[in-house]
Amino acid sequence: MYSSKKLLKGRHSIKGHFYAITICCQNNRPLFYNFQTACIAAQAIQRFQDSGAVNTICYSLMPDHLHWLLQLQDKTLSEVMRQFKSMTTVKINKHTGAQNQVWQRNYYEHRIRNESDLIHQARYIVANPLRAGIVSRVEDYPFWNCIYLKNP
Repeated sequence: MYSSKKLLKGRHSIKGHFYAITICCQNNRPLFYNFQTACIAAQAIQRFQDSGAVNTICYSLMPDHLHWLLQLQDKTLSEVMRQFKSMTTVKINKHTGAQNQVWQRNYYEHRIRNESDLIHQARYIVANPLRAGIVSRVEDYPFWNCIYLKNP
């Protein structure tokens, strides 16, 4: 496994560009099987959208990780990730009465290259609960959204 410094070397983000992000829970704990905890993370995604920091294309909050396809607006990707992780960790720890690290230190990012890549990533993210066998229809999963599809 690479050290954090090697993973960050050369990493930079470009405002206005699209990124597919995967953030894993610390030790792959399935924190988001808990409905209230999952709501905290989903509401944080909406807050970033509402604040104008990002334009969320889609997301899927899985029991132990988050897939988030976004377009950067007024913050860098590292700022968004740092603030998102901090905000959700504080709120989840307050809700659970714990002092745990919620997220793994690093995250995976993929800069979207073109429209075809954007569509491919969006489909992958939305279908994640199906592939994981959590639901048989994506409409039955409560913690996803996509600007291209109506979430009932």
